[in-house]
Amino acid sequence: MNLKRRDLLLAAGLTLVFGTSASARILVEGNMDALRAPSTPRRLTLRHAHTGETFNGPYRDHVGPLPDAMIDLSYFLRDHREDERGPMFVETLDFLADVISESGVASTTVLSAYRTPRTNAKLATKYFGVAEKSQHLAGRAIDITLDRRLEKTAGLARTMSRGGVGWYPKSHFIHLDSGPVRHWTVESSLVARGGKQGKSDDSIVAGFLERKPKRPLSVSERMKLHKALARKQARPG
Repeated sequence: MNLKRRDLLLAAGLTLVFGTSASARILVEGNMDALRAPSTPRRLTLRHAHTGETFNGPYRDHVGPLPDAMIDLSYFLRDHREDERGPMFVETLDFLADVISESGVASTTVLSAYRTPRTNAKLATKYFGVAEKSQHLAGRAIDITLDRRLEKTAGLARTMSRGGVGWYPKSHFIHLDSGPVRHWTVESSLVARGGKQGKSDDSIVAGFLERKPKRPLSVSERMKLHKALARKQARPG
């Protein structure tokens, strides 16, 4: 059985599809050696903040991803607003599992995972910093919170250099994604006006917060905002 499952993973190449009726697309990036190599067994204990649903169990064994578990996770991490499943990257789950393991906190609450373009556009009208080309749209991102050690966990995630790590201390959550390696912090105290030094950065950040966007931020807008935040964080005092 294990040999047959590994053959299935290898034959599927970069895209693993476990059952058309499940509407799940389980994606793996990298070369085929990643699938041929022995898999590290991993498990997750998750609760969804919005649906109250839970996932508790292994999603990998020594052969590779477990089809039934991956289908369950595809449903668990769906866009609950649209009740729609999307693609799901195994690398993202591995990043999440390793971050949780390093944190020493057993249970994790998921705030957001896959988003449809419609949901992403709606969120952009309500919340600061929703990206036009969000990794949530690609099924690569998960926002989580823990009941303790959240700041330390964000720091640990950044040292792994496995993708994007966003730390939102005032909103009490961490963004994790398996996209390009980068990190940022969004804290409401960084947007206070005033002060002679860095006035333009204050204006940039405050301007993004004060207006209510009708669309997600473009890549250039988001980069401009992140650079302004970074300069403000680097200022002494």
